[in-house]
Amino acid sequence: MTEMRKVYSRTNTFRKDMVAGFCPGCMHGTIFKLIGEVLEELGVVSRTALVFGVGCCGLAMEYITYDNTTAAHGRACAVATGIKRCNEDMLVFTYQGDGDLASIGLAETMSAANRGENFTVIFVNNGIYGMTGGQMAPTTLVGMKASTAPFGRDPKEHGYPMHMCEILNQLTAPYYLERTSCNTPQNVIKTRNAIRKAFTNQLEGKGFSMVEIVTTCPTNWGMSELDALDYLEDKMFAEYPLGVIRDRSKEEV
Repeated sequence: MTEMRKVYSRTNTFRKDMVAGFCPGCMHGTIFKLIGEVLEELGVVSRTALVFGVGCCGLAMEYITYDNTTAAHGRACAVATGIKRCNEDMLVFTYQGDGDLASIGLAETMSAANRGENFTVIFVNNGIYGMTGGQMAPTTLVGMKASTAPFGRDPKEHGYPMHMCEILNQLTAPYYLERTSCNTPQNVIKTRNAIRKAFTNQLEGKGFSMVEIVTTCPTNWGMSELDALDYLEDKMFAEYPLGVIRDRSKEEV
């Protein structure tokens, strides 16, 4: 008789025992740690599926243990729609940058939110394309320099920064929209709570939730880590104020 041998098993731990390779000052590592902690708390690591957008976030596929796939650039919400509709008991979420979600994938994002798809979007807004070379993104601030806007964003030529939470708030279907950050311990806690709320909404069948996390990108901003934090607080938060944009649960009380 052939000897039976285990070749695959699932784990209840969200991370592998290795050091992450994100740039110094980047907040992706913190965000993925918060996501993993929430998944463990909710007891859903073994039935979670993550759809990566194209970008620096894709490095995390080497560091996490739960199921994941990468969508074509901008198509994460379309892929997540298919996965969730075919696997209603799974917790499905996308992890996308501003270029992926708000430019190349704007139609997919808007359509999924408009349909009220029952999955979660984690949207990392650092105001610039990261992995692909520091190009101007839809969220780049007016006057902020980028590889494709060396003299800074000019509204007459490039238009104004896009505010995705506020744009999606014009739609009827989205259940929960919040903008947070990870620049201070207090904001890290708020981000963790927002992620937990968004995932819980999905598990309860409430529909579409998005957590926008405003972060730094010292490498492509051309700044030191500390200077990038100052820029985040002084400039990014002025354009993208933190807080709850929509929470339907409060309307149901």
